[in-house]
Amino acid sequence: MERSSTSRRMISEKKKSSGMFEKFDYVIFFSTLALVLFGIIMVFSASYYIAGTDAGYNYDSYFFLKKNLIFAGVGFLGMIIFMFVDYNSLKKWARFIYAAAILALVVVLIAGKTVNGAKRWLEIGGFSIQPGELAKFAVIVTLSSFISKRKDLLKTKIGLLKCVAVMAVPTVLVGKENLSTAIIIGIIGFMIILVATPEFKRDFTILSVAGILVVVVAIAAGAVFRMERIKVWLDPFTADKDKAYQTVQSLYAIASGGMFGLGLGQSRQKLGFIPEAQNDIIFAVICEELGIVGAIMLVILFGVFIWRGYAVAMKADTRFGCYVATGITTMVATQCVINMSVVTNTMPNTGVPLPFISYGGTALFVMMSLVGILINISKNDKNDSNSI
Repeated sequence: MERSSTSRRMISEKKKSSGMFEKFDYVIFFSTLALVLFGIIMVFSASYYIAGTDAGYNYDSYFFLKKNLIFAGVGFLGMIIFMFVDYNSLKKWARFIYAAAILALVVVLIAGKTVNGAKRWLEIGGFSIQPGELAKFAVIVTLSSFISKRKDLLKTKIGLLKCVAVMAVPTVLVGKENLSTAIIIGIIGFMIILVATPEFKRDFTILSVAGILVVVVAIAAGAVFRMERIKVWLDPFTADKDKAYQTVQSLYAIASGGMFGLGLGQSRQKLGFIPEAQNDIIFAVICEELGIVGAIMLVILFGVFIWRGYAVAMKADTRFGCYVATGITTMVATQCVINMSVVTNTMPNTGVPLPFISYGGTALFVMMSLVGILINISKNDKNDSNSI
């Protein structure tokens, strides 16, 4: 009798153990690894010439490759940790994460490192941190926690305004020096609120219009600078050569790639023509080396990730999980659309990294950590008392 009960208990434990992995979203996991690996290869391809000919990088062709491998390793560690630590525990830390992000944003405005005329970086112990990336993480977790704890919060205009305030504070602080990142944070927040309030379309429409007006005012505040970018966007080949330089070189790279590309490592525009080719403009190098076919394959891979991400949000067993998954997937989708649109001159030039691909430690760590949370949500924890 004892043996029978013991064996049943062991079988039950095995089922629980295996059940942890039965709903594990391997599509998201492997598509993320594929994107990160592809990003490492392309960052090296885009940077080795400049790094090897510039004294600032010690004439080391592997400078960016070595740093990017470290970033990817730390990001992978973050992803693994968040995959197996109960994502619901983030609700307990939401206020702390939010406060830390706000503090970092304030500090960067006061004592941040100025790069290309904007204060976006904090130098800490020889490392550079971009608080704007941390703000994305903070808004996703904090806004999701705030809404999920209060079922009737968004049924009132005051509740809706409280949610707007949660995302507005970091959005305004980021927008002071980085309007494109601020817009992404705003879109993430709007999507979470939309998913949480599908039946309140009128209030959400008013909120959306207000958000668009804020963006228009922000653009108007820097009218001279941003009007120059719009002129470049409308006609880059007749605009000011200095201001249109990056856009024109990107278009040359895309045109040179043709259907099948010049071959991996064979880009000509990265040889000093495209400024910082390993960063936000890396999609142009991808198009030049791998052609339209390679670019389409990358778009398909991102599409698979985004499809699975929203599927996880729809199937999540908790409101918190649903909102977090929505925020994470929206962030990746929005950045992909903006980055590729800028590189192809479909929209005015603005600095937004291509997720998992562009060089940057803070962005890669935050992205991979958030993917860990997304995979964690995909396991559908049914024991949460705050189920939908």
